[in-house]
Amino acid sequence: MYLIEIYKSIQGESSFAGLPCIFVRLAGCNLRCAWCDSEYTFTGGYKLNEDQVTAEIEKLAPVKLIEFTGGEPMLQERELVPLMERLLRGGYELMMETSGERPLEQVPAAVHKIVDVKCPGSGEAGSFRVSNLECLTDRDEVKFVIANRGDYEFTRDFIRENKLETRARQVLLSPAFSKTPSTDRSTENCLLDPRELVEWMLADAVPARLSLQIHKYIWEPQKKGV
Repeated sequence: MYLIEIYKSIQGESSFAGLPCIFVRLAGCNLRCAWCDSEYTFTGGYKLNEDQVTAEIEKLAPVKLIEFTGGEPMLQERELVPLMERLLRGGYELMMETSGERPLEQVPAAVHKIVDVKCPGSGEAGSFRVSNLECLTDRDEVKFVIANRGDYEFTRDFIRENKLETRARQVLLSPAFSKTPSTDRSTENCLLDPRELVEWMLADAVPARLSLQIHKYIWEPQKKGV
């Protein structure tokens, strides 16, 4: 499989936020979100086989939480699924961040899927494969990255229409972040003020959790590999 980087940090998002985590960032993505902060994954990367990836992960022990991210990990499903199964047998806890544009039926049930449904402001609305809702379990989380009021209303209605709070462990609403942030570790780099998003969530009693990318407040927002 083709990778961009493997590193150890803390988990910055989801209900696992704050926990030590090994990140396996795969190369390649078939979407082009307007606010994407990982365009460096679109091309290039280096090739490792299953044994080599496992060896790199083992060097970062004793951390046992692993997230597969990208890019879009499911573009490499053929290599990724057997690797996931091997790591699960080895006692690791696995997460995978995905857009849900690709089928998720083959992902092992024990993997925590973080499914990022694209809002209109991303420029990729409609890319989510609705049939993937049937693949969600109480291990999984659904995330919406929100840049404006229109994105919020799309999210609110999607949650209600699909009763997401009954399908997944958690529903996450995350303010979109600037692609060209300052070095300041503050909410000034958000495209949507988190306070405003919270006010909307409270007004509508949305059954969801506010999710901030805490790694962008611990380190400078442009820093990679953290």
